[in-house]
Amino acid sequence: MAAPRPSNGLSSLPVRYRPARRLGQLTIGLAIYAASMAIMVRSTIGLPPWDVLHDGLTQRLGLSFGQVIALTGGAVLLAWIPLKQRLGIGTVANVVVIALGVDVALAVLPTPENLPVQVAFLVSGVVLNGLATAVYVGARLGAGPRDGLMTGLAARTGWSVRLVRSGIELTVLAIGWLLGGTFGAGTVFYALAIGPLTQFFLPMSTVRAEQEQPRTSAVDPQV
Repeated sequence: MAAPRPSNGLSSLPVRYRPARRLGQLTIGLAIYAASMAIMVRSTIGLPPWDVLHDGLTQRLGLSFGQVIALTGGAVLLAWIPLKQRLGIGTVANVVVIALGVDVALAVLPTPENLPVQVAFLVSGVVLNGLATAVYVGARLGAGPRDGLMTGLAARTGWSVRLVRSGIELTVLAIGWLLGGTFGAGTVFYALAIGPLTQFFLPMSTVRAEQEQPRTSAVDPQV
């Protein structure tokens, strides 16, 4: 079977192209992402920016954490329209798997009671989150709502993924705080670290068609 026509950056590839490898990568990435989110929440040092928003909405709406994640995911999809992003298997899987998986992980993970373990939880969660983002976005089966927003803005503006991701995280942090969401030192660490981490893991995680030449524009570390 012929490989798909070349495409730029992190745009989706047809599902029929290397499906076993890519579906496996997508599943692993989403599972790691859900686990990493729960690990960071259990650190209790500070919620990641999106989770500050989720926490604030949970308090306002009275829904579970996972339900709020699914709700905000659907809302973010509306922002895809002007960016001309396309839904894919990864998009649907992201909304469902992350929302369900984080609640399952939170149910089994303990809450550390001393600072060194809390810090270890936070750091490992942030690193895993950056890796997971690169892994499932790199499968090119359709980004999740939040990361589709990230890659869409990067493609439209020409800015690096690192810069766009950090800007989005800081914006939702401010909104979440205004809604009453909680944050701390861990929140600041996440907001500053997640962009560079995702940027670092993307080149080694992105699936490319045989005739594609790597394009630096989508993962170029230069601002």
